[in-house]
Amino acid sequence: MSETTISKEEVAHVASLAKLAFNDAELEQFTTQLSDILNIFNTLSEVDTDNVEPTYSVTENINHLRDDIADNWHQKEALLSNAPSSAADLIKVPAILDGEGK
Repeated sequence: MSETTISKEEVAHVASLAKLAFNDAELEQFTTQLSDILNIFNTLSEVDTDNVEPTYSVTENINHLRDDIADNWHQKEALLSNAPSSAADLIKVPAILDGEGK
């Protein structure tokens, strides 16, 4: 399979779309690295994957889930009694957007 090449101009274009700025040495380095990465995909495409089942997980672990049930609902008063300030049965915290909490 032929080698995939990417030009410095293409790398510079993608970098500008991502709002990245590179000097010439960095641009050359990333161009080489990206070409190498693209060529790995060419190598992978040559692998015969017929009769190979897809792998959805590399382990046999199974998630054991439990019902999401609140079992500490009766502790609201104890929580609020430990808070420095409360209002309307909620913990009151200083506002940070208008500079109050400085």
